Amino acid sequence: MLAQILETHQHEFAAVLPVDLNAPDVARLDFSATNPLLQNANLRDTAAFEELVSQLLEAQNAHIGVGGYLENRVIYRRSELFGAPDPAVPSRSLHLGVDVWLRAGTPVMAPLDAVVHSLQDNDNFGDYGPTVILQHQLEDTVFYTLYGHLTRRETLLLRPGMAIEKGEVFTEVGPAPENGDWPPHLHFQIISDMLGLSGDFPGVALPAEREKWAALCPNPNLILQSQWL
Repeated sequence: MLAQILETHQHEFAAVLPVDLNAPDVARLDFSATNPLLQNANLRDTAAFEELVSQLLEAQNAHIGVGGYLENRVIYRRSELFGAPDPAVPSRSLHLGVDVWLRAGTPVMAPLDAVVHSLQDNDNFGDYGPTVILQHQLEDTVFYTLYGHLTRRETLLLRPGMAIEKGEVFTEVGPAPENGDWPPHLHFQIISDMLGLSGDFPGVALPAEREKWAALCPNPNLILQSQWL
């Protein structure tokens, strides 16, 4: 099982970002329906959404926000990408990765040796924007890590099949609107099977399919190793 292999090799992983995700100025951000600040928030307005993120961080004396794995979120109502116009049809709201909310331009690094599996600019409103998927191997197991909401300039320098060394900077956190029109953050996700996809992979699923997607996408904190996750 991939989760067990990742746990066994935790001591080998390099940082994904050049920040200490265990520092006291890091806080967990809640984007579920239980957060009252989200009830009337204008999430379609990216500037207003970014101000909301700043308020959530300031309330916890933090500069960096983390969280989101298997969180049933309300923030995806900002984009029709995640649900049908018919309210009777279930929408995707279960987040499959971890988000790290921090400034645009922050370098992104490979947690272990990799090759570029695929990349794509998923440029729909509310989508990943520039996206990179790396392929790794531990023991005899191949798996993937996905990085979403990146900067277009750096990502376009990559090519499928390129080797990336552990700890090497290969892209940066992107700004709005090129990052899918989100407040700056990195979406980081582990994937056990790409299901034949390339340059894209679901980062949000139907809550009713939680068990299926949790098996395909283990907890990213097995690599990030933050006490706040």
